[in-house]
Amino acid sequence: MDNNKKFNKVLNSMDVLTTAFGAMIGWGWVVSTGEWVTNSGVLGTVLGFIIGGIMIFFVGLTYSELTTAIPQTGGVRVFAFKAFGPFGSFICSWFMVLSYIGVVCFEACSLPTVIQYIFPGFLKGYLYTVSGFDIYASWLALAIILAILITLINIKGIKAAAIFQTVLTVVIAAVGIILVVASAFSGNPSNLKGQMLLGDNTFTIFKNIMPVAVVAPFFLFGFDVIPQVSEEINVPLRKVGKLMLLSIILAVAFYGLVVFAVGYSLSSGEIAKSMGNSGLITADAMAKVFSSEVMAKVLIIGGVCGIVTSWNSFLLGGSRALFSMAQVHMIPSLFSKLHKKYKTPTNAILLVGALSIISVFFGKTMLVWISNVASFACCLAYCLVSIAFIVIRKKEPNLPRPYKVKHYWAVGLIASIMSGLMAILYLIPGSGSAFNFEEAVIAVAWVVLGAFFILISKRIFGKRFGVEDE
Repeated sequence: MDNNKKFNKVLNSMDVLTTAFGAMIGWGWVVSTGEWVTNSGVLGTVLGFIIGGIMIFFVGLTYSELTTAIPQTGGVRVFAFKAFGPFGSFICSWFMVLSYIGVVCFEACSLPTVIQYIFPGFLKGYLYTVSGFDIYASWLALAIILAILITLINIKGIKAAAIFQTVLTVVIAAVGIILVVASAFSGNPSNLKGQMLLGDNTFTIFKNIMPVAVVAPFFLFGFDVIPQVSEEINVPLRKVGKLMLLSIILAVAFYGLVVFAVGYSLSSGEIAKSMGNSGLITADAMAKVFSSEVMAKVLIIGGVCGIVTSWNSFLLGGSRALFSMAQVHMIPSLFSKLHKKYKTPTNAILLVGALSIISVFFGKTMLVWISNVASFACCLAYCLVSIAFIVIRKKEPNLPRPYKVKHYWAVGLIASIMSGLMAILYLIPGSGSAFNFEEAVIAVAWVVLGAFFILISKRIFGKRFGVEDE
């Protein structure tokens, strides 16, 4: 290991776009569409993603300017340090790391669940039960093997991971487009009757939409991986900002079109039946429009690719965020080491990979817990970055900004308020999005662990806490 080596600049425009877009479209469009549609309606779900997408887009504008003005590995850690100093930087970085790790764990638990749809006899060797979900040896084995594989790919170098990402993202996009186009020919407007919006009045309709709106950031964040790998990008900085915003627009459009295609293809009764069986209504919609169960499995394969692209992107982002924090003495320095040959933060990658393996032992229940906590952490970090965007504009007006946002005050304010409100909803009982007990425990444990690192690092490093060695 040699920490004095620099990262390789190997990512091109397509790598940047597919890393961000592939992270955002993941697996949620297959596994979670049924829950969204049954609770919020077809149009309600689309509106929820548009609301969440608007927030993400405004946050994306702040990221685009900051990333091109301060292209350093660590992204949010560097932005927050310039605006708030070391403690604000730690808080922002620590919650962003939680959001990245949360997605990695989510995908690790998703994969074996998906395989059950393709191979119904897949589950072998019952071991134990967690919150009503049975854990099998075959379920654990598959998740652990893939976790090790993706971890090794990332250790081999970011270019290998990016090529892997590009191929799988093309497959996901192709499968989603096939469903949307086929539903336009085979679907029926009558299927939308009674499931466009759910609720007896404007208030209940809005209340049913909001759970989708507040969880949408969890399924739409991924563009923020780009700042974490900015030192490894070989693309003009202004173009990097544009690619980040394009990835957000494409992801919102993808989710909206897929959800509408499902509602256009399946009646409310068919959706209810599907939810009582596999729960994968997107796959059942694909089977119906093509009158073929084989096509359902094709869509599931696309979904599996989505799991892997999100997993891969957030392993990239999470490991770089940990690397950046270790560089400035916020967490143990062993995470700041780069591999001598591959120039990747191997110890940080191994840590995130190990946590993904640990998560699968908690089973499918972990999907809900970790997605909600990670979404909260994401919204909170976004709020802090958006505020940092305004502060840095005021403190350093002459900082070169290859991608400069117009009306920065309005953009920063909107991004801060929207992301801040979405984070607060997780803390208000009865909001429809509030943490349950297990989620609250995870969130509190993360805060306590962060406080521990601050105390230890301050005691060991003193004024060097948050400051990179020269």
